[in-house]
Amino acid sequence: MNHFTLPVRVYYEDTDAGGIVYYVNYLKFMERGRSEWLRSLGFDQSVLSVLFVVRGVEIRYEAPARLDDLLQVQVALKECRGARLVFEQQILRDDGLVLCLAQVEVACVDRDSLRPCRLPDTLLHGLPKRDADIA
Repeated sequence: MNHFTLPVRVYYEDTDAGGIVYYVNYLKFMERGRSEWLRSLGFDQSVLSVLFVVRGVEIRYEAPARLDDLLQVQVALKECRGARLVFEQQILRDDGLVLCLAQVEVACVDRDSLRPCRLPDTLLHGLPKRDADIA
């Protein structure tokens, strides 16, 4: 199950004065998507010996989301190497309109030292194989 979708409703707190989702909140939606994707694979981040930190993001905004919209946050693992995961993510409105596309690079770091480290074997073996890109 490499392709994962999380439904998210747009609340007032997500928007600016014009009722449009503030651009940085798309990154928060994507973070929730990756966290829930990992949870769906049976991993609880609070008990892992590692943390995941965003190393880089390439993002493109296509259309605005508005107050009360129901969104679909999609997550697909594109690459998994050593201490790095690369995700293709997109956010769509419930009618299928693509609002935002991103590639997110995540680094694995030791929980105590915060130094980069390889993914633990249990995690590495529990991750799905790479799917075709979703974008």
